[in-house]
Amino acid sequence: MEKVRLGKTNLMVSRTSFGALPMQRTTDDNARALLRAAFDAGINFYDSARGYSTSDYRVGHMLADVRDQIIIATKTFASNKEDFEKDLATSLSYLGGYIDIYQFHNIHFFPRPSGSDGLYDAMLKAKDEGKIRHISFSNHRLELTKEMVASGLFDTVQFPMSSLATDEELDLIKLCEDHDVGFIAMKALAGGILTNAKSAFAFLRQFKSVVPIWGVEHMWQLEEILGYEKNPPSLDDEMWKIINKDREVLSGGFCRACGYCLPCPAKIDIPMAARMTLLLGRAVWQSFITEQWQEGMRRINDCTSCNHCIKHCPYNLDTPALLRENLEFYEKFLTEQPQQ
Repeated sequence: MEKVRLGKTNLMVSRTSFGALPMQRTTDDNARALLRAAFDAGINFYDSARGYSTSDYRVGHMLADVRDQIIIATKTFASNKEDFEKDLATSLSYLGGYIDIYQFHNIHFFPRPSGSDGLYDAMLKAKDEGKIRHISFSNHRLELTKEMVASGLFDTVQFPMSSLATDEELDLIKLCEDHDVGFIAMKALAGGILTNAKSAFAFLRQFKSVVPIWGVEHMWQLEEILGYEKNPPSLDDEMWKIINKDREVLSGGFCRACGYCLPCPAKIDIPMAARMTLLLGRAVWQSFITEQWQEGMRRINDCTSCNHCIKHCPYNLDTPALLRENLEFYEKFLTEQPQQ
């Protein structure tokens, strides 16, 4: 397993790493099998979060016997010192008493030393006490991310990066290299919208300093990514043809499933509902026409136009309009399917 230096942390992490978010959707037995298979294959970097329900518990307990051989990143959604300390205590209880990389999770403002929110100072205190080793953050807002990277206050950043990235987003990789900030790439498959993992892998592989965390829920997914790690696909004309086709189809405004729009007062699952057109066309569509999904999609009719989603979208989408378009397509799609 090839390893790469993760910026100023000097941690040598597996270039193919493990994103634990999808594991909250599976069973304990399957999660254990996935984690052990990943470790046995040489993966030593695991990304988790308090916001991923069972993720911290599973990573920490199911890899407890090899804790000294792995690197774990987790996150806190806390916006104040009190919540920070609660999240930290919970994660520490699961992850072996220390956290290698602790991240502000999708932080919407810049936590600074001596700030009124107390967050950065709480990070420093935890680091001084040996509870965490490196201070980091994850984000979807490009301008805020660039400002935080250039500040010198953070050791790594986690940011969406895939073959759909714009030139400006790709420039962030160079900015991180210039400031020796480790770059952890989330959403390498654009939240599941990219269906060709081979081309996605080949695209990210060209960047020597980028560490993708591949979200894994099923053994076949892990085996596919490990196969590409063993024999990395070339970014050749065939791969570029696939990538350019994806860019053509997915150009313009589409939901990246960052979740900043939540919670929705109407209880609409916006990150899924706003991408339903794409999911039906690029995933196993039968999964999305159950009674539960139909009920969830029809909650779009309950939208109050409060514009909370518009105000919080880092990609400046007209989310209510996007939801209506997806519901219209969804209803039409249902009428065209044979009776199950």
